[in-house]
Formats: sequence, C-alpha cells, structure tokens
Amino acid sequence: MTLEKHSLVRFAIDAKSSRLTVQAFASGFVSVLTHSPKFAIRNFVGEIVFHTEAMQNASVQLLVNVRSFEFTEEATNFDRKELQRLIHTQVLDSNNISTVDYKSSRVSATKMGDKMYRTSVLGDLNLHGITRAVGFDAQVIVEDDAINAQGSFPVMQSDFGLNIPSMAGGRLKFKDELKCEYNFIARRQP
Repeated sequence: MTLEKHSLVRFAIDAKSSRLTVQAFASGFVSVLTHSPKFAIRNFVGEIVFHTEAMQNASVQLLVNVRSFEFTEEATNFDRKELQRLIHTQVLDSNNISTVDYKSSRVSATKMGDKMYRTSVLGDLNLHGITRAVGFDAQVIVEDDAINAQGSFPVMQSDFGLNIPSMAGGRLKFKDELKCEYNFIARRQP
C-alpha cells in the first residue's frame, strides 16, 4: 500500500495533560549534600503529524516559552527565588530570548506491538539562538484519537552557548549536561 492511500493525521500536544521537565545536576564539593534541581515547563505547544500505518513518515514540532520554566521541588523560599532568577537571567536570558523550538527532520519507527512503536527522532533544536541537531528515542502509543509519547534525552548547555550556573559563592556548581524528560499527550485534530 502506498502512502497516498493513507490519510495524513495531525495531533496537537495537550500541554495541560503532558509533562515536560529539565533537570540540572549538581557537581563539586557540596553536590553530595544537595539535590539536582528539576524544572517543569508549563507553557508549550506542539504537533505530531504522520500518515496512518506509516509512522516513519512522521514529523514533530515543539515550541516552548522559556519564561514558563518553574522550579518544582521543595526548597526554602530564598533558594527557590535564587534558582528561578539564575535560570531566567544567567542561563536562559529569557527577557531577550523567549522561546525554544524543535523541528524534526527524520523519524523512524519500529512497531513493538498493537498500537505501540519505538521511534527515533532527529531534528533541529533552537535554544538560546543557536541551532543544533538533536536526536532522541520515544516510546509511542497510538490510539484513534490520541497519542502518548514518552522518553528522555540529554542536552549539553555548552552546545547552545548557555552559561553553566553556580550558587553559594561557587561552592555549588552544575554540570554541563541537562536531562530533558517528556510524556506528551497529543489529541487528534479534525
């Protein structure tokens, strides 16, 4: 069966039902005494498009409002405010660069079971005004009216010209690598 006989379907990512987080990892002397902060991203839009029965012809797009990064863990009010300030002013420069976007260029899929796929996605991530190729794997469940896609991938801050932050007079430093995790729920569009 050729692709022309399959219909093109669009699924919009439902940010309220989905989860997107970024975790930084502490390093240095005091890293054993502290945790690695996690930030939830609350404001994003995205779309997954593919031909029915042909997941390898899929595309993924995501647009994130970086001002919506929010520290999610227990902390003193001072630490919470300091981490929020650090991420928005020293790392992301969210007053000048307010979005991050991702556009896939290639998606391949292997059917793992009824309605379940293991996908590999390659595309361009534009972060802090710098675009780099970023790939990731996802486990995807396709229903008639919704998609659930989940996985994680690393991002190196230095690849995008981000300042790697430190706190407590430099005694608490963070590693270059960030861990991005997602669980996207996308709803079929008419």
